[in-house]
Amino acid sequence: MFLQSPSLSNGTPRSAITGPLRGCVGSLDGACIEKLLLHCATAIETNDVTLAQQVMWVLNNVASPIGDSNQRLASWFLRALISRSSRVCHTMMNSDGGSAFPRRLMTVTELAGYVDLIPWHRFGFSASNSAIFNAVRGYPKVHILDFSITHCMQWPTLIDALAKRAEGPPSVRITVPFFRPPVPPLLNVSTAEVGHRLANFAKFRDVPFEFRMIGDDRFESLSSHLTRSELDLGDDEALVINCQNWLRYLSDERKGSSGTKDSSLRDTFLDIIKNLNPHIVVVVDEDCNLSDWSLASRITTCFNYLWIPFDALETFLPKDSCQRLEYETDIGHKIENIVGLDGFRRIERLESGAKLSQRMKNAGFFGVRFREETVNEVKSLLD
Repeated sequence: MFLQSPSLSNGTPRSAITGPLRGCVGSLDGACIEKLLLHCATAIETNDVTLAQQVMWVLNNVASPIGDSNQRLASWFLRALISRSSRVCHTMMNSDGGSAFPRRLMTVTELAGYVDLIPWHRFGFSASNSAIFNAVRGYPKVHILDFSITHCMQWPTLIDALAKRAEGPPSVRITVPFFRPPVPPLLNVSTAEVGHRLANFAKFRDVPFEFRMIGDDRFESLSSHLTRSELDLGDDEALVINCQNWLRYLSDERKGSSGTKDSSLRDTFLDIIKNLNPHIVVVVDEDCNLSDWSLASRITTCFNYLWIPFDALETFLPKDSCQRLEYETDIGHKIENIVGLDGFRRIERLESGAKLSQRMKNAGFFGVRFREETVNEVKSLLD
């Protein structure tokens, strides 16, 4: 059994499940699983221990980490709901809410396979690299300020493209923050080692290259380094700011009393990079609202959206694949954070594309359309 809890393993008689839930007992239908999850969330939020236990019993008989994509996804939502219930309904579970799955460190080769398999990374790299390549045409120097969670995996492709530039390759500087959100994918080599490997690749492609890290392991230390003087920006240098799956991890909570609240960390960050006067800012993230205050809304959106990577893994990897389980565990940690936690502990704060676009406009940025060749390149990935 995937989950062991005194409340679940004792069993709940089928006759105790009444009303609309009876039709969902044993059903593997996605819509039915979503209905059960919402019933469970409502019971937890209203402190209805009996109903929550009943629904968890039904979910526990449906969810499986080695079943089909719906069952595997349901198993992670059940984990998250049990974790949440251990804090909201203290008499319900003897659980500390922690994850039983350690976060394994990937090798660089494994990370490359992960990036190729998880669709939004691959699409994001392709679109942003194409936009950057077109934006820096004619510039002899390019400085990339990279805020991302994928350990610079997108840059070899861009370096290779710049090496083939008709007017010759520019010199390339990549600056990355020492701070990184504590989220998958995690790598088994240091960022300095990643920079060393990039430098070797750039040398092989005859591209002048420099790699630098700034700040420390606290995000707050970054602001003092994000100035033109600290970054040593030159007038002949095209500054590129790359935000890949990054902004969602900056808190949108605003501190202070009503009427005098400070700007959120997310808005402050955008103001800081705007003051750097970049040549282009590329923001890549998923168009999905997972920051709603309503738990029911987050569950509905999260279930329907994160079904996509679970289904992709169902297509490409067998059920008993260790690699598949590891990838699903990374996604499962997101679910645990989105569903199981609140306040500043809930760091997964993805917002819709429309809201993010408006936030960027409020900070003084304006959008630039992708070129036709960029759109065609991304579309070709779907084929």
